[in-house]
Amino acid sequence: MGFPLPSSLEVIPGTERAQGAYPYTVQFGPDDDRRFWFYNSMHFPEPMSCFDMVTAEAAYCALGAANTRVHCLPTTLGIDHRIINGRVYIGGNAVTDPQQIARRTAQFQKRAFYYYENWETLYAQWKRKMLALIREAQALPQPALPEFEPLEHVHAGRGIASNHYLLETYQRTLEGYFRMWHHHFEFLLLGYGAYLTFFAFCKKAFPEIPDQTVARMVAGMEAEIFRPDEELRRLARRAVELGLDGRFTDGLPAESIIRSLEQAGPPGEEWLRELAASRDPWFNVNVGDGFYHYHRSWNDDLSMPFAGLPGYIARIKAGESLERPFEKLQAERRQLIADYRELLGSDEERAAYDQMITLAHRVFPYVEGHKFYCEHWYTNLFFNKIREFGALLAAHGFFADAEDVFHLTHYEVELAIIDLMNAWSTGSAPRGPEHWPAIVAERRAAIGEWAKHETPPALGPVPQVIDDPAIVMLWGITRESLDRWLNADADAAGNEIRGFAASSGVVEGTARVVKSVEEIGRLQPGDILVCQITNPTWAPIFQKIAAAVSDIGGSMSHAAIVAREYGLPAVVGTGTATARIRDGQRVRVDGGRGIVTLL
Repeated sequence: MGFPLPSSLEVIPGTERAQGAYPYTVQFGPDDDRRFWFYNSMHFPEPMSCFDMVTAEAAYCALGAANTRVHCLPTTLGIDHRIINGRVYIGGNAVTDPQQIARRTAQFQKRAFYYYENWETLYAQWKRKMLALIREAQALPQPALPEFEPLEHVHAGRGIASNHYLLETYQRTLEGYFRMWHHHFEFLLLGYGAYLTFFAFCKKAFPEIPDQTVARMVAGMEAEIFRPDEELRRLARRAVELGLDGRFTDGLPAESIIRSLEQAGPPGEEWLRELAASRDPWFNVNVGDGFYHYHRSWNDDLSMPFAGLPGYIARIKAGESLERPFEKLQAERRQLIADYRELLGSDEERAAYDQMITLAHRVFPYVEGHKFYCEHWYTNLFFNKIREFGALLAAHGFFADAEDVFHLTHYEVELAIIDLMNAWSTGSAPRGPEHWPAIVAERRAAIGEWAKHETPPALGPVPQVIDDPAIVMLWGITRESLDRWLNADADAAGNEIRGFAASSGVVEGTARVVKSVEEIGRLQPGDILVCQITNPTWAPIFQKIAAAVSDIGGSMSHAAIVAREYGLPAVVGTGTATARIRDGQRVRVDGGRGIVTLL
């Protein structure tokens, strides 16, 4: 028994040329029928435009290098990806030969253990590297072509015309993005690996221990990805302290609130200064995971953070605390660690247990903390720089709108830039205005069509063993979860949906099925969020909802971590929740048992 074969998937009729725009390297081929693939709806839940696919290319290139060549994980290499109908499928490459595993283990011990032993020093160095990379991206010049080369360039004897710098800036933009993804994976898989080792030890030492209990032993973390929401809560407190709370009204656009504050005298000026302090850098966070060009940052679009302020202000005025239950989570984890330690039978076991949990605490904050710098701050800079190229091409008639540039692959954008450079040089008209508009329209229509069609959660034969720490901990792909997916049709007649017990608590409420970030505004107080995957930057809406349920994700997925950190009941990795639960249906979420009941 298995999932449909890749060769059984058909390109949606009428979108064949749009599918053909993706490089040959990511098209499914005959040999792919022998491998297992799963749809990466965690990171790419919607059909992706041609340009946005650069994220998959850059990310899996860097992830594979870290796994295969840099840290040399013993039992897994990189992750291959394929694209069909705008959907990204991925498949891991396992190492099964004992001799190869032994060779790689020897290398892993020299490399990964050095990182574990020098974690704080190397992580501090990593932050400096990332901030330097961000500064480089911020300093890239805005692409422009003057009618005549500025006279000061001529008198200075620069000797290089402005059109050359278009190509240089574009290539530097791409290079920075690919480099960022190498930084992204420098520590990430080591973080998962350390936790997975501790997880495996606990499962062997305490056969009845729930996955969630092990996860709670590393809860209560400080990570930068939580900072934007903490800043928003701080701004809510300041609004109350300054007597400005009445100016924050549900549904009022951010621009209207800001205009009102500008007219509020010194208190309004003070609050706006506080806002400016929060925005740089903490509002450089996207409303989604950052992998789609239209997932804009809070700085680019203040509607998401400002939509969270009225709720926070109301809670403050009602006497509620807005603090994340950090101390409670840490006290709980200390108690759990001590209680389970007492159950171990020897000093050797206790010493190993102490060593592994200490390492997990050292490395795990990176698993969430890196997201702010990489997937959010840097990615937003990257897409905004591509927008500038789109604006330049649109101004020269290549297409109607700057956003249309995202319907070209990153290879095609370079070709369009070269076309414009040559036309500027020769004085001839560029060829792009005749070439690109019809292609852009065709690809836009294809994305709209692909979005109407469901895609299988997995493809190909079911693997017996899954050893990749990222696939297990992040995506929640285990043999047990695959069996649930395979039996989904048989289970559909029942009233229970099972997944990972991500965060404890039992609540009943109205399900709100949210399939894209644009639908978040439909959530009402007390709703149960049902989605493909949640994002840490959705924290402002967590104050509204009673629980969260996701299709995909493991015990260490972002959805699970955020739910635990905010004390919100959650079940992740159900596989079928968004398909089986009707919008508006009453459901019960048991986050401790990993069960959603349709009422």
